Amino acid sequence: MMGKVKEMQAKMEKMQADIAALEVEGTAGGGLVTVKMNGKGEMLGLKIDPSLFKEDDIEILEDLIVAAHKSAKDRAEQITAEKTKELTAGLPIPPGMKLPF
Repeated sequence: MMGKVKEMQAKMEKMQADIAALEVEGTAGGGLVTVKMNGKGEMLGLKIDPSLFKEDDIEILEDLIVAAHKSAKDRAEQITAEKTKELTAGLPIPPGMKLPF
């Protein structure tokens, strides 16, 4: 039993490291704005198409940045959920409980 617990703990630690090293991109405006994030939700990069640098388009640019960030965050959360589901397959985990802790 203790061997299983240690094995599960090692798998969980590896999964957390894999998720932290994950890099995802989110886009908005048909690719005019791209946000790159890691699995921790930290923004690693931002690309903005130069056509958006017009004074009267500032609000559009701001909205696209927020939308691209959300897209990247959603993708990172989706990958995390998939990895967690693979790791915890067959374990009786209560509904709504999120892993990794």
